[in-house]
Amino acid sequence: MGYWGYFVVGRGERSLAELDALAGATDGMVRRTSAPDGWQVWEYPSSDGDVGNMNALARETGAPALFGYVMNSECVVLEAAAPESGTWTTCLARAAMAGYLGADREGLTLEDYFLEPGDAAERAVRWAAEAGREVNADALVDVLTSDPDPLAENLFFSFLDRLGVVPL
Repeated sequence: MGYWGYFVVGRGERSLAELDALAGATDGMVRRTSAPDGWQVWEYPSSDGDVGNMNALARETGAPALFGYVMNSECVVLEAAAPESGTWTTCLARAAMAGYLGADREGLTLEDYFLEPGDAAERAVRWAAEAGREVNADALVDVLTSDPDPLAENLFFSFLDRLGVVPL
């Protein structure tokens, strides 16, 4: 069985686990890594439950925030928010995600649930700019269209690297 759980990414002088936006999950949160400029990555293992509100986290820190919900190490739901550029949602490992959603059986497509890779990359470029980073949309599309090799978590951390917030 693969990993189920959240990765929470945000920037702040205080520990993200101390913030009101994540108050419901702080008991299970573990700091995974830190990066320059106050970036933090926290892990919250859980196959059910809620880690908190990324919009509230972005408001509370005054900086962009991103949640990655890993599903059985096969795919990742990406939810992002920033105080100025707003929110967006996409996924990593799209074929596996389509299987989880049953999109092909319900007459819906993956794009009914998530931004297409090109659109998601453009939103991610604005998110990164708000974080003070200049990133290449094509490099983001490469990750957004990749299959997990072998774990979806690796795609998530590659995405953070391409965003310029948490280097590999």
